[in-house]
Amino acid sequence: MKNQINLSKSVQRGVFLLGMILLFIGNSMAQKIPSPKEHFGFGLGDDYHISNYTQTEAYFKKVAAASDKAKLVSIGKTEEGRDQWMMIVTSVENHANLDKFKDISVKMARAEGLSEQEARKLSTEGKAIVWIDGGLHSTETVGTHQLSETIYQVLTKEDAETKRILDNVVILLVHANPDGHEKIGNWYMRESVPEKRSLSNLPTLYQKYIGHDNNRDFYIQNMKESTNLGYQLFIEWIPQVMYNHHQRGPAGSVLAGPPYRDPFNYVFDPMMVTGIDAVGAAMYNRLNAENKPGFTRMDGSSFSTWYNGGLRTTTHYHNMIGILTEIVGGPNPEEIPLVPDRLLPNSNTPFPVTPQKSWHFQQSIDYSVSMNFAVLDYAARNSDHLLYNIYVMGKGSIQRGSGDYWTPFPSKIEAIKTAYEKDKDKYPASTNPISRRGGAIPSVFYDSVYQAKEKRDPRGFIITADQKDPATAVKFINALVKTGIRIEKSTASFSVNGTTYPKGSYIVKTDQAFRPHIIDMFEPQDYPNDFQYPGGPPIRPYDAAGWTLAYQMGIQFDRILDGFSGPFETLPYGKLEAVPAVKIPSSKSGFFLSSKQNDAFPIVNELLKKGIKVSRTQGAIEGMPAGSFYIPQSGSKVLAEQATKYGVQVTAAKAAPGNAINIKPSRIALFDTYGGSMPSGWVRWMLEQYNFEFELIFAKEIDAGNLNNKYDAILFISGGIPAFGRGNSGGWGSPPDEKSIPAEYHHMLGNITAEKSIPQIKSFIENGGKVVAVGNASALAYHLELPVRNALVEVQRDGSEKPLPGEKYYVPGSVLVTRVDNSQPANWGLDSHVDVLFNNSPVFNLKPEAKLQGLQVLGWFDTKTPLKSGWAWGQSYLEDGITAFSAPIGKGMLFVYGPEITYRAQSQGTFKMLFNNLYQ
Repeated sequence: MKNQINLSKSVQRGVFLLGMILLFIGNSMAQKIPSPKEHFGFGLGDDYHISNYTQTEAYFKKVAAASDKAKLVSIGKTEEGRDQWMMIVTSVENHANLDKFKDISVKMARAEGLSEQEARKLSTEGKAIVWIDGGLHSTETVGTHQLSETIYQVLTKEDAETKRILDNVVILLVHANPDGHEKIGNWYMRESVPEKRSLSNLPTLYQKYIGHDNNRDFYIQNMKESTNLGYQLFIEWIPQVMYNHHQRGPAGSVLAGPPYRDPFNYVFDPMMVTGIDAVGAAMYNRLNAENKPGFTRMDGSSFSTWYNGGLRTTTHYHNMIGILTEIVGGPNPEEIPLVPDRLLPNSNTPFPVTPQKSWHFQQSIDYSVSMNFAVLDYAARNSDHLLYNIYVMGKGSIQRGSGDYWTPFPSKIEAIKTAYEKDKDKYPASTNPISRRGGAIPSVFYDSVYQAKEKRDPRGFIITADQKDPATAVKFINALVKTGIRIEKSTASFSVNGTTYPKGSYIVKTDQAFRPHIIDMFEPQDYPNDFQYPGGPPIRPYDAAGWTLAYQMGIQFDRILDGFSGPFETLPYGKLEAVPAVKIPSSKSGFFLSSKQNDAFPIVNELLKKGIKVSRTQGAIEGMPAGSFYIPQSGSKVLAEQATKYGVQVTAAKAAPGNAINIKPSRIALFDTYGGSMPSGWVRWMLEQYNFEFELIFAKEIDAGNLNNKYDAILFISGGIPAFGRGNSGGWGSPPDEKSIPAEYHHMLGNITAEKSIPQIKSFIENGGKVVAVGNASALAYHLELPVRNALVEVQRDGSEKPLPGEKYYVPGSVLVTRVDNSQPANWGLDSHVDVLFNNSPVFNLKPEAKLQGLQVLGWFDTKTPLKSGWAWGQSYLEDGITAFSAPIGKGMLFVYGPEITYRAQSQGTFKMLFNNLYQ
């Protein structure tokens, strides 16, 4: 019996030990995180190999299943319907408190109602939130692959630094462009011979519609991917640091990074700018310590912090330390070329890289991972500082928006200088401070000019409910909502400064943490005069110089300089506003849709598709502007459904208009090219959003002729047409060899040429077709020998004309005001003056014979100072220059628009210039 008992105990111990062993083995297996090579079959820095998104998504899921330090979250669907993933990595203990840390991050960023004492307490209780993304631009393969490699290393390394990072940081690792990753990965790896693989010649844009412009969408967030990313950045998490990986570094360097060159935007909190400096120092110090040379910064590259709209740059307007690096490298080995001026160490490039014949993918991955760890280690060591500093920045914005404040714009500095020059005789030379302190002038000019009462910043903006285009106003409000702005809405009518506003008006006050973004969306950008040297050529801005979204979208709003209140309710953060409620009036004769409403067009298109007659008024009638749409009573049911959907106001007609013109849909062709055109892609998205049916057309089909049998209108948007006088062929470079391209894409190859394509386009117009040419595509007017000339030239001694040099005239992407003839059908629905996005755009003068040939001016500059937002050096040259015109050619018509009337689908105030031309 005793032996049986002892045996039983032995068995029990054995079973227990076996169970423990099995449990240990099970846990070990569960915690085994596969390396990238084990999953993908190659290392993520191996030459001639890259992944696609399907493989990467599978890896993310494996990692999340294997590690209790990783949580995988879908942040939404892409334009092509894929899940877009974010991996949250931190310690096991932190994962148990993620909601708490998220809540602290958001509270500190918004800084609302928090005392300094409370903020300091929360800064020690919270964890730094750091965002690292990859792959926004999918051809930039280093960014995509460093993301997976970083996830693996952070989760598997067991050194003290990694432990400190996991204990003190919540890392958000975000895939920025799944669709593009899938396309690029499949395209590159389709070649079985590794050395023959190439990233070149992808047939279409790597992100649906917009390709590289996906990094220009973040203050409006038209695309689903932008909305997904923006929600996490500006609503859900509001990280203190975000790191946006890109390519490629300037020639002769390995990468460009922070700090960046001037100018930075003057609305920024200075701590955001110096915060970039601090994180940048951690990054390049780490590279230097690891003997990784070639980091360039400041004037060593073209990257600045002026522009709003990029994934990184929009965060700057939200007090986040937004980091961008642009690195060399890719799956194909490449060269670091000899650039002699980059060999000499200086403040821009303290540790130059030497020329190298073969730079490998693995080197770029290693640099990127090192920089990720530098950012994470900085955040781990300074978690409380980062949290407290974003609170201080937010609190500062609230204070600036709560009282009188003057943002230091360049125009104000110039106003001081001008005022002093005018009155300097009042200050005798013996007492004139300028002679004693090099540039100092009496402070009275600061008080009277710089801080003039009428020059102070607004305390808020009121967007009245009685907009000419209410649905577009809601789109603008939703752009603000998506970027985390606090919006209020009036529950009753109210008055401010003697003006009464109706119920439902929107109020955007500047006493909030993200004040820089609010100012940027409503107020003009004031870009400095930036030249290589005094009297020299201009230094090109990194992107646009001016973009004020309220101007581009044609929003009516009032700037309020003093504090105000009213019957306002605060809308929930991040919740999109619905379009205005619509009440369909009763009418026995029919209905009007105002031509001023953009969303009248998708409704009209649906009515036409269902066979309902629609006409347009030729003049103002019954309070409706010229070009308004008339729908007979028979269309009331469809009209009611669509008007409710789009939030378009419907007016009852007293009678059917006698002078209305019946319209019908045009058979529309939108020009595109092999590889894809971003301006054309934006318009493709617009046409889909506004319910226009269309086909894509390529150069081969144009060259084949017989276009009138298939199309009524052809659109050339900012490209495609070769520059006049520079040879016969044009477009976007030489097309690839047909033999190297799958047969399904052969119809996309080719370019528009002067010798083959232009005659077919001319024939199309002569036989009754309509062509709309926008931006650079307006060169078509010269190819067709129309009686127009370039307005921006100077006459040489020999009588020839030469384009104005940059030293005299330069207008990079900026908002200008142009006069339009809104009695013309092409301009129906527009006011007499319209804000247009102008980007060194073509401007015309008419030759004397133009009137005889029937050319009609549609738009022109009627002032010497048309600049409204941005930079316009030598803008007086624009006066009387023509921005848009129509020209009859045979039985058809050419419409030419110099400005970017469809610019990145943001300039909604000028969409009607295109839409009006899309009916017969």
